Formats: sequence, structure tokens, C-alpha cells
Amino acid sequence: MALEQKLNMRLATKLVMTPSLQQAIKLLQMSKLELVEEITQELTANPVLEESQEPREGEAPEPEVRTDEPTPPVETPQDGVGDSFQEIDYQSYFQDYLDAGYSPRPPTEEMEAPPLENTLTRPQNLSEHLLWQLAMNLPEGRDQEIGKAIIGNLDDAGYLKATLEEIQSMGNYPSADVERVLSQIQDFDPTGVAARDLQECLMIQIRALDMEETPQETIIRDHMELLQGRRIKELAQALGCSLEEIHGHLEIIRHLDPKPGKKYNTDRSSYVVPDVYVVKVDGEYTIVLNEEGLPRLRVSSFYRRMVDRSNTDITREARDYVREKLSSALRLIKSLEERQRTIYKVARSIVNFQRNFLDYGFEHLRPLVLRNVADDIQMHESTVSRVVNNKYMHTPRGLFEMKFFFHSGIASVQGEDVSSLTVKERIKKLVSEESAVRPLSDSALAKILGGEGLQIARRTVAKYREELRIPSSNERRQGFR
Repeated sequence: MALEQKLNMRLATKLVMTPSLQQAIKLLQMSKLELVEEITQELTANPVLEESQEPREGEAPEPEVRTDEPTPPVETPQDGVGDSFQEIDYQSYFQDYLDAGYSPRPPTEEMEAPPLENTLTRPQNLSEHLLWQLAMNLPEGRDQEIGKAIIGNLDDAGYLKATLEEIQSMGNYPSADVERVLSQIQDFDPTGVAARDLQECLMIQIRALDMEETPQETIIRDHMELLQGRRIKELAQALGCSLEEIHGHLEIIRHLDPKPGKKYNTDRSSYVVPDVYVVKVDGEYTIVLNEEGLPRLRVSSFYRRMVDRSNTDITREARDYVREKLSSALRLIKSLEERQRTIYKVARSIVNFQRNFLDYGFEHLRPLVLRNVADDIQMHESTVSRVVNNKYMHTPRGLFEMKFFFHSGIASVQGEDVSSLTVKERIKKLVSEESAVRPLSDSALAKILGGEGLQIARRTVAKYREELRIPSSNERRQGFR
């Protein structure tokens, strides 16, 4: 078979991610704080880009480059070679998103921003709290080494997850020393820490309350299985007391802490800056983008003059460098403008869909998916997903992550879907109003919701109850709530 070379022409359509499109996507999914950091880095790296400063009193403002006006044309170099810089059409990158009617400016009325609380320093976690007590109570040397090994093997709830044999093997420590140090740590604050199981944790707390030889200690020491199974009558028979007396004993046990370490390992409160404000003005909701702190960018007039052909004081290499930086600056300004415009469109669509929620509250929150908003603003679902990711909206109903407004629905006999969040709120209310002696089971909750017109299965009720962190009906009986 003979080998030969041939030239063939093919016509094909390909999707190419241009630098402008890549930057627009990158900026779109950033939070405001991340965006400010990105702009600051660009201002540092690109000399063509500068922050617009307010003019001083009596001084005329320096003209700015407006992104809605065409960039002045740049003449071709003297060598006659075509210059691709002036062929760049930045407007075409965003032709599907442009909306000439959009202007992200706050209303003329004074808008009251949400109050900002002072941020706190990071509190001590459980490990740091115990290590401080360890240094105060045990001498330096082997005891502190054993203590650090024990503290390092505690979980978030404060339970020791390693066996004593594993602690011994960490430093070839004697068994008696490990047990002695563990006993000392179990006397630290919080009471019940470093226990190996729930029974030991509760027994430590009972001893700390000087309740040895009491019915509570007997219940925890000898009848833990009946206690965990909520078998009240059998507990009463085992202790030889009445149901009224057993409920009094259980009330004390109920106030013991089964997870003593949680109070030191709580999630730190995070403070967010809203990207969008929804303000009610004259009965209508106005969308205001939070642009406070965002630098006003412009292209330096000095560097713009450098790319002019009439300027013969610079070399071709310098002119090419400035052209590259000018292209990057215009690309960033255009991407920022498009980001703000897209966020505005998505926020406006969400407000239109969730108007009843803003007016009347959670019970009127309607189901909403990304496709609903995407079809409304004529954009792709992926664009909407990037917009709502890690961004927050401040409304008259409170501060919410934009993703909060998107959730599935439950069919109703009225023909309209009901938001899953509305169903959860209804379940929470039913549980709060139930009898403490006879709490509502999942089947009973499903039956009540069905009587209200919601077509919901028992498994769905159980799923929503678990998401709300509501215990089962057995765990909610009187004495264990």
C-alpha cells in the first residue's frame, strides 16, 4: 500500500472558550469579597488599569472610559502589517446578555442597610481548652505526654475514640499511668469529657453532682438499656417506684449532657455581606446591587495615548505590551459590568417568582428550580447556578442565601405545588403543638398533611423530620424532650 500526503478542507463548528468568556464565568461565580480581592490583584498587576478617584473641589473630573461607548480606534502600525487589536469586538462576547435598560443604582430614597455586628475573636475549641487545663493540673513529663495523647483522640462530642491499649502503644506507657491520667482528665471541664461511651459519660456527671447511691445512678449503671429504649413502666418496676416518681428521676437525667464537647466545637458564626438588597418602595420591590467597596475602574489616559501611531517616543515592543494590557483591562471592565447585570436579572426574576413569600412569609414560598429562572431571563441554567452560588440577598424577610429560594415542591389537591420548605414549616409547627404524652408519629403527620390537601408519603415526612433534626415520636415522649 502506497503512502501519500493529501490536503483536505473541513468545515466544522466548535465551541471555543475565549479569554473574555473564561473571565466572565470566573467573576460571575465569585462572592463580593472574592471579587474585591480579584480586582485589587488586577489593579496591582495591570498598569493600564486604574481606580477612578473623585475629583477634588474646583477641579474638573478626568474623563473616564465608559464601557457602553466604543473604544477609540487604534491606527495600524507603520510597517503595514494588520493589527488584530482593533479587530477585537468585546461587545460580541456578551451579546446574549446585554440589557440597555439596566442601571444598578440605588433608589433616591435613603436605604437602611442591615446592622453589622462586631466580629468576635475565635473562641477556644475543646482541644485547646483541655490542653490548658492539662498544663495547669499535671506536671511536665510523662503525664502530660499521656494527657496530650488522650486529648488528641477525642471526637467533637468529647468521647475518647482510642482504646487504652492504643494510648499505651503511642509511647510505651504503663497501663496504670494511662488509667490514672485518663481519670484526671475526666475531672476536667466540661464534665463528662474523655468518656468512652454514653454510660460512662453520664456516670461521670452523676458523680460530679454528688448523686452516688441515688435512683438516677442506679438507672444509668444497671438499666441503661431500658433508659435508651424509653421503657418507662419496666424502669418503674425495676426500681420499685411509681410512674410519677420515675418521671421525676428521669427529669434529672434529661438535664445531663450526652455530648459535653459540643459546646466547645460549635461552628463559628460567619458574617456575610449581601450581594443584593431587596427594598420595598411605594409597594413595589426594588433590586439594589451592593456595589459598596467595589473600585470604579477606568483605563489610564496616559497609556491610551501610548498606543497611538502618532506617538513615536516608544518602541514597538512597548506599544505591543501596552496593547496587551489595554485589552486585558477592557476585558475585565466588560466582565464586571456583565456580572452585575446578570446578578440583577436573576435577583429580579427571583423576586417576581417569590413575591408572595416577601409579602406574607414562609407559608407562601413557592417551588422554584433553576430552569424557571433561566427560561424567564433567557439564559442557561448553568449561568443561573453560578449566579446564586455563594451569594446572599437581603430582603424585608431577612438575609438569605440566593440558593434558599430554589427547592422542590409537593403536589396538592388544589392543583398547585407547595414548597418543600413550607411543608417543613408545617411539620415543625405540628410537632411543637403536639401532646407531650402522645407525640405524633410520621404516619400521623402524613395523615394530617393529607387532610390539608398535601399528597405526601410517610417516608417523605420522615425525611423532612430528620432534615429538621426532630427526634422520632418515641424520643419525643414526655421525660425525653
